Amino acid sequence: MNPDARPRRRGRARPSPLPPRDGVDATRVVLRAGPEMTVGACLRASPALSSLSDEALARRAQRGEIVDAAGRPVTLEQPAQPNTSVYLYRDLPDEVPIPFDLPVLYRDEHIVVVDKPHFLATMPRGAHVCQTALVRLRRSLGTDLVAPAHRLDRLTAGVLLFTLRPEVRSAYQELFAQRRVVKEYRALAPRADFAGTRTVGNRIEKTAGDLRARVVDGPVNAISEVTELEPRDAGSVYRLVPHTGRTHQLRLHMALLGVPIVGDPLYPDVRADLAQKPEDGDFSEPLRLVAHALSFTDPLTGRNRRFESRRSILDHYP
Repeated sequence: MNPDARPRRRGRARPSPLPPRDGVDATRVVLRAGPEMTVGACLRASPALSSLSDEALARRAQRGEIVDAAGRPVTLEQPAQPNTSVYLYRDLPDEVPIPFDLPVLYRDEHIVVVDKPHFLATMPRGAHVCQTALVRLRRSLGTDLVAPAHRLDRLTAGVLLFTLRPEVRSAYQELFAQRRVVKEYRALAPRADFAGTRTVGNRIEKTAGDLRARVVDGPVNAISEVTELEPRDAGSVYRLVPHTGRTHQLRLHMALLGVPIVGDPLYPDVRADLAQKPEDGDFSEPLRLVAHALSFTDPLTGRNRRFESRRSILDHYP
């Protein structure tokens, strides 16, 4: 996921008929039904429910906790309608606790801005559910109305904006969708052999199942500005400004310039040992990339806003 990737917008998503439970949304499963398949067979075949036993699935059905998009309970035995959705609560996975705080930089009636630590995902995905910024905020603020206006990659730290009311959510999400937010990042990487600012532009695509994004032929869809701010013997501090939001854009562009970001487990080469460390509770080698600042004109008040992270890419990690 890109450090500045925004929530995907493939039309308006239907809201879940089940309310969040302890800050965690119900799971939506699209029924990929073959001939004469039942709802139960589709759910048992879903990768999202691989940790849910047949007994646990049956108990949810008996309690009426498996529902269709209209909130009507469905049974496991009824025929599955292809490409329709059902919703249910899955068991929460065992997660390695992320031992870093999630400080609030700013809050008003509409938004809350946090300083996300490295290793904490923005929102639930796969094995990371409770150890996410969204669930932590919902629990700490006591409201399930919290929603992200954009996303940061799990390995990237820094400024992250959430909305607090559904009626203002689209206004702030549109800021990111229409690229009306100026984003600045800081990175630690080897010293550059160039001076001033370099602009990198190319076409980046990422396919499902491939850990890394790739540069391919075609029209440019990824543009980044890279400036060396503080040359150091052991590595330099860089200012990165993305003008687009492709997956892994900044990380890939830095690697292409010959100055890969310190602690990157994917670029220029895959380092499985480094990627595994946080899964084993070792947080000593973070990706040295921080979303340093967000600047925009507030869509509700017209005020100029700027929020800056208090995290440093030079911070010591035990």
